[in-house]
Amino acid sequence: MEDDGPQKADCAVVLGGDGFGTRITKAAQLAQAGYVPYILVDGTPSLIGHESDMTITYAEQQGYPAYLFRPIWLPPGVNSTQAEAKYVGNLLKQSGVKKILLITSNYHTRRAAHDFREANPWLRVIAVAASDPDFSPNGWWKNRGGQKTFLLEWTKTVATWVGL
Repeated sequence: MEDDGPQKADCAVVLGGDGFGTRITKAAQLAQAGYVPYILVDGTPSLIGHESDMTITYAEQQGYPAYLFRPIWLPPGVNSTQAEAKYVGNLLKQSGVKKILLITSNYHTRRAAHDFREANPWLRVIAVAASDPDFSPNGWWKNRGGQKTFLLEWTKTVATWVGL
């Protein structure tokens, strides 16, 4: 796990793939605390719409103002953290963003931050961990959800190391 802690940045980027709403909630709390002026929320298309739109709707239902959020609709084929880092990085560069808070689940921060830094060397990436109900860094082995999350994340990490 990597958690650089919150600090002022041009914006926050919330990665898709969170079924619990902890990533968007963490980002909204940081925006309301004045760390970032807005939040980019990415997500893939699905049968019922874009994940980013559903995530933003969830945050608004939790009482966070709509003006904080901007969706990024990932196109088909952008289906890995590496591809996500390249696609989102291009949008950030076009917008003149130089420093982001990268908000993702605690088990995902190290690999996600690495992928974003590798794909976008010009970008300052500050990893901020959101808690995950299925994964506790200090006790993931005690429950099935934590075990599965650990195994999947390490498989993806090794795949990244070997260039897959």
